[in-house]
Amino acid sequence: MLLNTIELGPDNGDLSRPPVVFLHGLFGQARNFGFFQRRMAGTRRTLALDLRNHGKSPHGMMDYPTMAMDVHETLVAHAALPAMVIGHSMGGKTAMMLALEHPRDVRCLVVADIAPGEGGFAQSRQLAHDLEALPLPAYLDRAGAEAWLGQVIADRPVRDLMLMNLELGENPRWRIGLQQIAASMPAIIGWPAIAPGVHYEGPTLFIAGGHSRYIQPANYPVMRQLFPHYRLDVIRDAGHWVHVQDPAAFLALIQAFASADHGGTR
Repeated sequence: MLLNTIELGPDNGDLSRPPVVFLHGLFGQARNFGFFQRRMAGTRRTLALDLRNHGKSPHGMMDYPTMAMDVHETLVAHAALPAMVIGHSMGGKTAMMLALEHPRDVRCLVVADIAPGEGGFAQSRQLAHDLEALPLPAYLDRAGAEAWLGQVIADRPVRDLMLMNLELGENPRWRIGLQQIAASMPAIIGWPAIAPGVHYEGPTLFIAGGHSRYIQPANYPVMRQLFPHYRLDVIRDAGHWVHVQDPAAFLALIQAFASADHGGTR
C-alpha cells in the first residue's frame, strides 16, 4: 500500500544526507510532525507519512509487519532509502519493525515513548470502540462536533486530535478508517513475535516522557536484545506526547542525533 506523503526540503538543495522520515501515532497524521519536519528540512530531505487508516492514506486491517511493509513500499517509491526514521507511539512500533525487517534501509532510528512489546493504548482501545458506536448526526460544525465528541472524550487535547479526523458539514464522516482501527486494536496494542537472532545493529535513540509509563525498566532487556546499540533519553516534564509537550527538547534531541556520524556505511 502506497501511503500519502508530505515531502519538504532541503532549502540548500543538498541531497547527500539520508532523508528523515516521520511516522505519527494512533489517530494522528503526517502533518502532526510539521514543526519538526520544517526545522529538519532546512538541511535534509524530509518525508512525513500518513499510516494506513490515517490522514489521506488508504484503509485496511493493521498490524506492525503490514504497516512496516507499507512504509517500506512508499519509501522505495520515493527513492528515499536508506533513511533516518522517527516514529512516535504506534509510529514508533512501526519504525522498529521496519528497522528489524529492513535493517540496511534504516540508517538510524528514533523511537518516541514506546517500547518493543505488548502494552499501552488501553484508553485508545476503548475510545476507538466508543467512537465507532457513536452515531454521526446529519450535520456538524466545529462547535457541534466538540459537543458530540464530548460525549465520550473528556480530555480537550484528545478531542482536538479527533476533530482533525472529522470532515464537518452536511453528512459528516470520519477521514480515518475507524472501523478498521477498532478491529485492529489487539494488534496495535500487541507486538509480533520476533525470530531468534533478529536485531537491528544501527544507532537507536529511545525518547521517553518523564511522566509516561510507556517505557519501563522491564522493557530494557528486550530493547537491548533487539536494538543492542540503543540509548535512552528522558524529557523530564513531558508525558506520552513528548514531541507536543516539550517540542524544543524533542527537536534538540533529534537534531543532535541526526548530526551524529550516521551517514557512513555500518
